[in-house]
Amino acid sequence: LQLHHSGHYHCGGRVNSGVSQGWQESSPVTVTVHGVLLSGVFVRAQPPGGQVALGDHLVLSCAVTTGTGPLSFTWHQGGSGTPLGTGPRLELRHVGDNDSGNYHCRVSNGDSVAESVPLNVTVLGEQDPQAGGGL
Repeated sequence: LQLHHSGHYHCGGRVNSGVSQGWQESSPVTVTVHGVLLSGVFVRAQPPGGQVALGDHLVLSCAVTTGTGPLSFTWHQGGSGTPLGTGPRLELRHVGDNDSGNYHCRVSNGDSVAESVPLNVTVLGEQDPQAGGGL
């Protein structure tokens, strides 16, 4: 079953008995299909562990262990409510100094919303802002 299968249903058939003949229908029944609440949302990183060299490529993937779709995904860094992206993957093609931090994904299926535990991303070789960053 899927969520869009909710509705009113009845059955019908031809009756041919000594008492009655013809087409008869049952009383209608209401079927409501509920989605399975989301749980077990987690983030994986490539390279594993979320450690990436300055200028390299980082891919974060969001997955759900329990829940029915359709699913929508948003990505967030730190406590920011502004999404960095949508979809089950977030790609950072050339990580920079400001890409270090905690990332999490938020998943919704229309019935429930769940968030992953934050994944800490560390950019290796980033410049120390206290050192001035100059040559």
